[in-house]
Amino acid sequence: MFGFLLRKLATLLPTLVGVTIVAFGLIRLVPGDPIEVMMGERGMDEATHAEMAHRLGLDQPLYQQYLAYVGNLLHGDLGQSLVSHLPVVDEFKALFPATVELAFMALLLAVSLGLTLGMLAALKRGSVLDQGVMGTATIGYSMPVFWWGLILIMFFSVQLGWTPISGRISVEYEVDRVTGFMLIDSLLSGERGAFASSVLHLLLPGLVLGTSTMAVVARMTRSSMLEVLREDYIRTARAKGLSPRRIVVVHALRNALIPVLTVIGMQTGSLLAGAVLTETIFSWPGIGKWLIDSIARRDYPVVQAGILISALTFIGVNLIVDLLYGVVNPRIRSQH
Repeated sequence: MFGFLLRKLATLLPTLVGVTIVAFGLIRLVPGDPIEVMMGERGMDEATHAEMAHRLGLDQPLYQQYLAYVGNLLHGDLGQSLVSHLPVVDEFKALFPATVELAFMALLLAVSLGLTLGMLAALKRGSVLDQGVMGTATIGYSMPVFWWGLILIMFFSVQLGWTPISGRISVEYEVDRVTGFMLIDSLLSGERGAFASSVLHLLLPGLVLGTSTMAVVARMTRSSMLEVLREDYIRTARAKGLSPRRIVVVHALRNALIPVLTVIGMQTGSLLAGAVLTETIFSWPGIGKWLIDSIARRDYPVVQAGILISALTFIGVNLIVDLLYGVVNPRIRSQH
């Protein structure tokens, strides 16, 4: 198993190098001068501009800036924001719990609904229910996030008034940030209604973010269940007179979950790294919105850190899934 882990890590090294190049280079392709953006309408003369560029290291050749960037990364330094002048690590620590909480809600909704719908579709293969579930899954997977989010806001928030439009909790509650996770902090606060408010604020953005994952889980569950239901041991279980519920839950679903779990693990990385649009639509104070705002301000260190952290999160989750899959199925280790 240790050799399997080393081989996986070795294959990730070129990916990590590529990620640093992309993180460093993408923001520099965006038109605009970060120093002019920092100064805003106040403006500055050429001497002051040159002095600030030298102080920030922006007057050096790109390859020197990249080497300095990589050197800082090797020492665990993500740099300092050009706008807030705070260490990027501190800003990330303050915002990351919000993104994790949003991804958790999205994954919870996607897995619970996706597994249920996929299983029902497999058991009712060819029926109206099956066709409806698969059609809905296809639409959900191809639905643009920005459009889907606005539609749900108009219906549930504006028309029905069931859910809040933005934020993590209502302004009437004063919750101390102990852990950074609003669900936990609202419980620790002891304020009546605080936890319910934090859940309501999570539901709509969680549904928007998790819709695509829900569609993938539903389709994979249906496909895997249909394959398992054709196996000989399922026919043997039926011949023994076992109840349909026991056959489905104990024998069919448990074996069908192996490929589904792999998909869920991969989708988890996508949720953590891909919440940019959802956070922007709902003004959710996570790393996605932080990254978008930093791009508009040409805040090079923040954008570099945001892209790098998102990529590392995705890679890390996929690595954990590969390792778990290798534990469950030893043949995977021998093939790699």
